[in-house]
Amino acid sequence: MSLYAKRGVSAQKEEVHAAIQKLDQGLYPHAFCKIYADFLSGDDNWVNIMHADGAGTKSILAYLYWKETGDVSVWAGIAQDAVAMNLDDLLCVGVTDNLLFSSTIDRNKTRIPGEVLQAIINGTQEFFDQLRSYGVHIHYLGGETADVGDVVRTIAVNGTMTARWPKNKLITNDKIQAGDVIVGFASAGKAVYENEYNSGLGSNGLTSARHDVLEKYYAGEYPETFEPGLSDAVVYIGKNKMTDTIKIGNDAIPVGKLLLSPTRTYAPLVKQLLTDHFENIHGLIHCSGGGQTKCMKYLPHPFAVIKDNLFEIPPVFDLIRQNSGADYREMYQVFNMGHRLEAFTDEATAEKMIQTSTALGIEAKIVGRVESAATPSLLLQGSFGEVKYAY
Repeated sequence: MSLYAKRGVSAQKEEVHAAIQKLDQGLYPHAFCKIYADFLSGDDNWVNIMHADGAGTKSILAYLYWKETGDVSVWAGIAQDAVAMNLDDLLCVGVTDNLLFSSTIDRNKTRIPGEVLQAIINGTQEFFDQLRSYGVHIHYLGGETADVGDVVRTIAVNGTMTARWPKNKLITNDKIQAGDVIVGFASAGKAVYENEYNSGLGSNGLTSARHDVLEKYYAGEYPETFEPGLSDAVVYIGKNKMTDTIKIGNDAIPVGKLLLSPTRTYAPLVKQLLTDHFENIHGLIHCSGGGQTKCMKYLPHPFAVIKDNLFEIPPVFDLIRQNSGADYREMYQVFNMGHRLEAFTDEATAEKMIQTSTALGIEAKIVGRVESAATPSLLLQGSFGEVKYAY
């Protein structure tokens, strides 16, 4: 059993998928988000989409960093995480504008004061204001903030995003075909719309990242940050403190900041890509939960997917792997490992997309391809060797 499973979490969410398997899959079963007919107006040319997600256990990292340093500004990053994890899923079905967002914040009032709530709520609006300058309009409808100390130990930051969208502007992944190339868009670095280096971690696998990297000191000092029923062998087993620094380029960045890098949104990029290349974009995948294996859930036919030109692994993932001892098979299933968005398209369009991405400060390249196959499979190749997944 992997460390991830021993901590009571699953990258593949097998039990969740089993629980929802009898539900309606929507109009387009291969689309990245569930899409329904426009029930609100009854217009056959439009669809309704609603999506829920959040910052996950990354909020516990913010709690630790805030307690250790007193820096309340880290909570604005958690606000961005909750938004981006919703928004970037919706980007993958083609939705880039006029979205509605409602937040859900559950806190333990004995540990989370009002100043933290203010930082999260104000951070949400500031993120929306920034996106507006790139033509992405998100309307903040408020939400629910509840004091539920009997339910949560610290704080949970989530949200729901919804949109009404024209049916002829959807990306449903049904056009993915043999011969497509896969363009990967880097998760790490510094996009022109980011204020500082982004580690690329996003908001997936943070339970592992936290326990694998941080040292046992945090178990004794902050017992509210983990499930007490867990074995001591999987709780805070790393070598680092939040304030230890890692040299990246010319900068010494605290470990806590690397783990807390706000989830990069690809919204400014995807809006431009869809404007310029909509007809030639066959599929879009947000490599979130499930990492580099995520794409296999949305293929319209049994294809062999080969990713043999992956990005150099960003330092934060090497930090996690070296602390945990996890093998590359698990790492690539839990984390994005270098790119969190990928597009399926033809080679000519791929080169144009790479140019657009580069102009926004996001490294991009063709990372792989799609081939015909009798049964679906995924092959990852890189400096780490070779990892195969059968389906």
